[in-house]
Amino acid sequence: MTRRMKKSAVEPTEENKMLIDERRQHILSLVQSQGRVLVGELSQTLGMSQITIRKDLEHLQAKGLVQRTHGGALRLTSGALFDPSLQEKQKQHSHEKQRIASAAADMVEEGQCIMLDSGTTTTAIAVALKRFSQLTVITNALNIAIELTKTDFEVILIGGTLRKNSFSLVGPLAEDMLGEIHADILFLGLDGFDMEIGATTPNFLESRVNRAMVKASRRVVAVCDSTKFNRRSLSRIVPVSAVHCVISDRDIPQETAEALRSQNIELLLV
Repeated sequence: MTRRMKKSAVEPTEENKMLIDERRQHILSLVQSQGRVLVGELSQTLGMSQITIRKDLEHLQAKGLVQRTHGGALRLTSGALFDPSLQEKQKQHSHEKQRIASAAADMVEEGQCIMLDSGTTTTAIAVALKRFSQLTVITNALNIAIELTKTDFEVILIGGTLRKNSFSLVGPLAEDMLGEIHADILFLGLDGFDMEIGATTPNFLESRVNRAMVKASRRVVAVCDSTKFNRRSLSRIVPVSAVHCVISDRDIPQETAEALRSQNIELLLV
């Protein structure tokens, strides 16, 4: 009987270990496919306590598979130089980007001059702007200019050297042209937003063009989902003080939201 008791005590442990491994592999797959996971959502969908989910995420981080954040975890990147293609970015946080784009379009008035830098969030904004009849849109993104060809907008495509990874035009020609024009609102997509460093992007040439866009615009609106906060890419675009408004989703860390508001930056959470 003693042997049976010991055997029955071992079997559930082995079974639990298998279930734990399967659960953690499932969580890792979600992180890799979606870019991030949230503790609360995993707790509900998997029927596990939030304490258990946090332990799973900490285990995955200890193995170097994910990056823990406030309230969840992010897909592990290769650091400040990580520069995913436009096609890869389109698969990430699409619902958040659509809500951000809708809120951005609500800030626009008929007849204004709008500037859009390259990126998937700004591309979503370009689509949302189609509800207007008369706008001037300045962009350095080939795909955005093509997206707007069937509108009655005046579309100004900045010249420069093509970055195939982002379909954007960069370099001295783009910077010089931006020095000659002016926009009412710039919607600026970001790869990282750090409260100490500011807005960042992994490409140095892109950061210079973005900086010139900021100088050419009366109002600067940073548009980014919550995973971009407390992250730093290689090249700084501008400090936090150069941004007038931020549009993001509601998963932004509370301390970051408070820090933005304390610097008199308008924050819209959608």
